[in-house]
Amino acid sequence: MKKILVIGAGGAIGKAVVSQLEQRHQVIKVGKNRGEHQADITDMDSVRTLLEKVGKVDGIVLTAGQLHFGPLQEMTPELFAVGLQDKLMGQVNVVLAGQDYLSDGGSFTLTSGIVGNEPILYGANATTVNAAIEGFARAAAIELKRGLRINVVNPSVLQESLDSYDPYFYGFEAVPAGRVALAYSRSVEGAQTGQVYRVW
Repeated sequence: MKKILVIGAGGAIGKAVVSQLEQRHQVIKVGKNRGEHQADITDMDSVRTLLEKVGKVDGIVLTAGQLHFGPLQEMTPELFAVGLQDKLMGQVNVVLAGQDYLSDGGSFTLTSGIVGNEPILYGANATTVNAAIEGFARAAAIELKRGLRINVVNPSVLQESLDSYDPYFYGFEAVPAGRVALAYSRSVEGAQTGQVYRVW
């Protein structure tokens, strides 16, 4: 049984990942404002406080992170920074700090998204951030020590989230969160590193 930290455990993907992993492992649930523990991944001090409190773990899964959707003509640096500071740097922060808290052979599993590969209207921020997350993971994979691994799950829009996001994703095939959760299991419980698991 592994000890797995799931950051973003209260979201649609996070809940499915927890449900999948807690069948076999000890899962510690983290949210920004709820869960067993709270942490703001955009704040490195908050990340370090969380990791210090939880201690050594065998895997860290990140399903948290905000993006900005809106027309390019109305984009400002502040709006663009939403995704850069939250979903991108939030996940990077956890990897940078988390290296010292993962057991030998432990894993990071990050989250990108289909628009990193398939741009949509009003999605310039999302495309940039998701592509950057995958680039970071591929680069980090060749530098991590002690057999640590890092992978990314790249899901399509969720069936459970269509009420909120459907207008952005006409023509895309939505996937159930339970199917997406299997890719996180593959990352945590497998042996690969530097991989992007597409669930489209």
